[in-house]
Amino acid sequence: MEDLKTYIREVPDFPKPGILFYDITTLLADPKALRMTVDRFVWLFAGQTIDKVIGMESRGFILAPIVAYNLNAGFVPVRKPGKLPADTESSSYALEYGSDTLEIHADAIKPGEKVLIIDDLVATGGTAEATAALVEKLGGTVVSMGFLVELTFLEPRKRLAGRNLVSLIQY
Repeated sequence: MEDLKTYIREVPDFPKPGILFYDITTLLADPKALRMTVDRFVWLFAGQTIDKVIGMESRGFILAPIVAYNLNAGFVPVRKPGKLPADTESSSYALEYGSDTLEIHADAIKPGEKVLIIDDLVATGGTAEATAALVEKLGGTVVSMGFLVELTFLEPRKRLAGRNLVSLIQY
């Protein structure tokens, strides 16, 4: 799956000096690369029972609905606070400097539903961990997590130990 790396633009010093940003917009703009990405996610998770696919704000909103459609599952957005119009549940998580919070509609996941979490990138695993906590708070089960890019040097698998984590590309 490393062939997908050729479609990702590396942008040095973004969003701040010393950071190498992996820009997936170049992959998304290429029809072949987008199809290969979605097809690989679908192939990886097609054998699992999945009721809902979650995408986190904001780039998770791009891939997760396409994967959900192809798996005949529903799509659920997880957003920053104040963006969802109905009753929500929230989960806060630590960042390098400070914290952040994510929200999900309180009725988005029914008890017993099987959930796949899809996002563009996993770094430290904080966002994925908070999202999994939301699913479990609502009575769902996270069956897998799929990421286009995994930053292995930040060791997200340590934080997400015990979870089925799949990434298409590793840096």
